[in-house]
Amino acid sequence: MRPVRVSEDIVPVSDFKAQAADWLKRVADTGQPVVITQNGKAAGVLISPSEFDRLSDRAGLLEAIDAGLADENAGRVVTHATVVAEMKRRAVKRASKR
Repeated sequence: MRPVRVSEDIVPVSDFKAQAADWLKRVADTGQPVVITQNGKAAGVLISPSEFDRLSDRAGLLEAIDAGLADENAGRVVTHATVVAEMKRRAVKRASKR
């Protein structure tokens, strides 16, 4: 995604309302966000659904990484060997129930 261009990607809310379908098509076609202003200040950003999904996925990954680092810092971790041993123990237990 290229940087927002002031001359092309910023629109006053009044213009956006008057041409909403055109702006939606443009965002879908180009993948570029559009900054919508109100009283000369940024009031919102219009992005495509695929860009929203990409950003949401990225945010979820970053949150998971942060949670993992917090767990590690707090000592809430187990070794790989411990996990493997537990998985084997559970597999044996399931096999014995059959």
